[in-house]
Amino acid sequence: MLECYRIRRVQPLNEIFNPHLHQAVMEIARSDVPSGTIVQVFQAGFMIEDRVLRPAMVAVAKGGPKPAPGPEGSPGPTPAPPANENPPSG
Repeated sequence: MLECYRIRRVQPLNEIFNPHLHQAVMEIARSDVPSGTIVQVFQAGFMIEDRVLRPAMVAVAKGGPKPAPGPEGSPGPTPAPPANENPPSG
């Protein structure tokens, strides 16, 4: 039903936490997954194209190994800028 409006469900289990897409409601001590990995989804999120309608409510792992570096040696995935932020004027 929602697909006709281009609304998609966000189920981020086992993804790296992104504060622009997810709302962390608790941390769970886990040594088997990297810190910052989503280990439980309490409520799915929804997006319309690239805008967040409702962030996913998640539990995030803490205490595990650090996440693997992203491309070009960056410490992890580059988070998307908030949808309500204007680009710098110049």
